[in-house]
Amino acid sequence: MKRLTLTLCAMVLAMASWAVSRDNYTVIISLDGFRWDYPEAFDTPFLDQMAHDGVKAVMTPSFPSKTFPNHYTLATGLVPDHHGIINNNFVVRKTGKVYSLSNKETRTDPQYYGGDPVWLTAKRQGVKTATVFWVGSDVAIQGDHANYWHDYLTEGNMPYTARCAEILRLLCLPEQERPHLIMAYFEQPDRSGHKNGPICHETRRAMESMDVLLDDLWQGIKHLPYGAKVNLIVTGDHGMTWLNPERQINPAQYLDPAWIESIHNDFPVMINASKPAYVNDIVHALKGVDHIRVWRRSEIPAYLNYGKNENMSDIIVLPDVGWYFSADKLKNKGSHGFDHTCSDMWVAFRAIGPDFKRGYERQGTFRNVCIYPLLCHLLCVDPSPNDGSLNEVSDLLK
Repeated sequence: MKRLTLTLCAMVLAMASWAVSRDNYTVIISLDGFRWDYPEAFDTPFLDQMAHDGVKAVMTPSFPSKTFPNHYTLATGLVPDHHGIINNNFVVRKTGKVYSLSNKETRTDPQYYGGDPVWLTAKRQGVKTATVFWVGSDVAIQGDHANYWHDYLTEGNMPYTARCAEILRLLCLPEQERPHLIMAYFEQPDRSGHKNGPICHETRRAMESMDVLLDDLWQGIKHLPYGAKVNLIVTGDHGMTWLNPERQINPAQYLDPAWIESIHNDFPVMINASKPAYVNDIVHALKGVDHIRVWRRSEIPAYLNYGKNENMSDIIVLPDVGWYFSADKLKNKGSHGFDHTCSDMWVAFRAIGPDFKRGYERQGTFRNVCIYPLLCHLLCVDPSPNDGSLNEVSDLLK
């Protein structure tokens, strides 16, 4: 009995140390393609200051390390295989339609977006929420949106300075109208990383310009009468690695076109066979090829948490990091979507504010599915079922 009492007391003390105030606000910024080591490689004084005054960590994406799957994972706490956005492009098995970022019909169809994004979790529990171009936030998931949201298809060309001004405008609303959660998305440094590669002069300029922008935003937040009540989180969806045209593998060298119903040459490559019997032919033809791994959907390794979704393709081909499996001419110098356990795919994480420790650098990585329960905790709302764990990131909190 004495041991049980001590255990309960320890649990109560631990929970008390994570206590947060519902009066606080949380702004989370996603920098697309924000590789974990960019703050070390480039001159980013504001991000360095965040690490000094707040917390610094490294986050692993979910597989595949792509933009839409991981942004929606950050919002729901579910791996892509569970929330349904299994890649930036995929075939919908029941209809033959293609979900694609460029296909407005499927991109905005709520049926593909499973799980419970945090802007809805919190809204149902009386917390006002806002999104500024976060992936999925302009889709009527469960027939609803955040209290405040923007349509990326019509407003996505909004300058970054205007996005920061919108965050400040939302924080300046009258108290009863003011959102306690704001989630905002920025396309850089991903755009530069794709075009120019990860560690180069052009991506340095893109990253350093984002650092200046974030500094200006934080200065604006701090000057609010309640600025001391605002948590700021800066993170991203995935990292970036170099591509090289000398590391390209052409599927046409190994596959008979008659075997293939569809092939999406992305990372990973998703192949549907024209007949069930051709699945084995495709797998056997690719099994011995250097620098790729190939699996039937039922054989995808458990650590990838991938392969159970109803829209999963018959076959997955995953190139080694930096390799390219496609007949298409290589256009970019950088990309992502590779094995999420590779450090080039990892993501930087910074957080500062009343609920985070000061000057704390976490040793080891944490999974990005933990962002959803973390946000729910900061907002004092009950999370929906998810694949994350607040315990995994509790060391970041005061």
